[in-house]
Amino acid sequence: MERIWKSALALLACLMLCLPCARASEPFTVEAKAAVLIDADSGRVLFAQNADEMLPMASTTKIMTAILALENCSLDEQVTASENASGVEGTSIYLSVGETLSMEHMLYGLMLRSGNDAAVAIAEHVAGSVESFAEMMNERAEELGADAHFVNPHGLPAEGHAASALGMAKIMRHAMTIPEFRTITATQRKIIPWVGNEYSRVLENKNRLLSTYEGANGGKTGYTNAAGRCLVFSAERDGLSLIGVVLNCPTWFDTAETLLDYGFENFHAETALEEGQSAGSVALRGGASDTVAVVAGGNLRSAVALGTPYTVRYIYKELTAPVARGDVVGTARMESGGEVIAVCPLLAAEDVPAWSLSEALRAVLRNWLASFA
Repeated sequence: MERIWKSALALLACLMLCLPCARASEPFTVEAKAAVLIDADSGRVLFAQNADEMLPMASTTKIMTAILALENCSLDEQVTASENASGVEGTSIYLSVGETLSMEHMLYGLMLRSGNDAAVAIAEHVAGSVESFAEMMNERAEELGADAHFVNPHGLPAEGHAASALGMAKIMRHAMTIPEFRTITATQRKIIPWVGNEYSRVLENKNRLLSTYEGANGGKTGYTNAAGRCLVFSAERDGLSLIGVVLNCPTWFDTAETLLDYGFENFHAETALEEGQSAGSVALRGGASDTVAVVAGGNLRSAVALGTPYTVRYIYKELTAPVARGDVVGTARMESGGEVIAVCPLLAAEDVPAWSLSEALRAVLRNWLASFA
C-alpha cells in the first residue's frame, strides 16, 4: 500500500511539473481559415495558422486606403464625392453626388462606418481614379513587405483582390505608427456633417473589442459572402503591443480575444536598447582614431516568451575611415529561443576623419595646448 501511495505521489509531482510546459508549448488552432498574431514593436510572429495563404479580406482593405490618404493628404483637405463614389454598392455613409467633406471626416466614415462610398471618394481624390489608387496600394504593400494585392479601395469582391493574414498584420503594424490613424481607429463614436441634411451623421465603430476587451486600441472589420467574417485588431497591455488578423472566421471577435489572451498570458515586452543609447565602440582602420563610438539607431524591443532569456548580438561592418556621424556601422540583433526576434541598425555616434599627417599634427597640437589649460 505504501509503495502504491509513493508511486501515486511521484506521478502527481511529475504531472504538476509537466503541466506548465505543456500549456506553453502545446499547439492550438482557431476557427478561422487563416489567423496570425504578431508583436507590434518587432513584427515577431507569436501565432500563425495558414498565415501566408492569399484570401479575400473584405473591408479590412480600408486600412491601406487610410494609410495612403494620411501619407498623401492633410486632414483638412476637401474631398468631393463623384457619381462613381455616390453610387458604389454596399455599406455607405450616403454621400450625395457633389457632396464635400474634409479628408478627416471621410476617414472616419471609412473606418468606423466602413463606407464604400467614402473609400472611392478618397481614392479618386488621392490618385484621380480607383485604378490608379489600386496601383498605389500595391506599391505600398510591396514596400511594407506585405503579401497583398488590391484591385479596389473598399474590399468588395474582385478578381485578384486578396491578402494573407500576415500581410494584413504588416499593413496594420505600419498604420499604427501613424498618430492620426491611431486616433481614428480607436474612436468608438463620431459625429460628422451631413451636407444638405438637417441631421448629422452618427458613426459607430463596428469593432466591438474597443468596448469589450481591456487594452483594445484599434482595428477594422470586414465581411462579404466570399471573404466571410474578417477582423484586424490591436491591443496593448503593460507595454506589450499586439496585432492580430483572422480571415474567414465565423467567431471573429471571440477568436480575436482568444489570440490576444494567448499573447498577453505567454509573452512580455523587453527593451534591449533604446534609440540613441550607447552600444560601445567598433574598430576602425585608417582613421584619426582607431575606434568609433556607436549608438542604437532605433529601439531594439520585442515580445519575449515568459521564462525565456534573450541575448543581444552585435554584427559590425569592416570599417575604413572616414566615417560620418549617423552612418550605419552594423546591426544589433535580439535573439531568444534560437531565433532573431528584433533587429535595429547601429550608427556611428561621431565623425572620424581619415588619418593624415596634417590631422596627426593638429591632434598633437591640440593635446599640447590642452596640457596648458
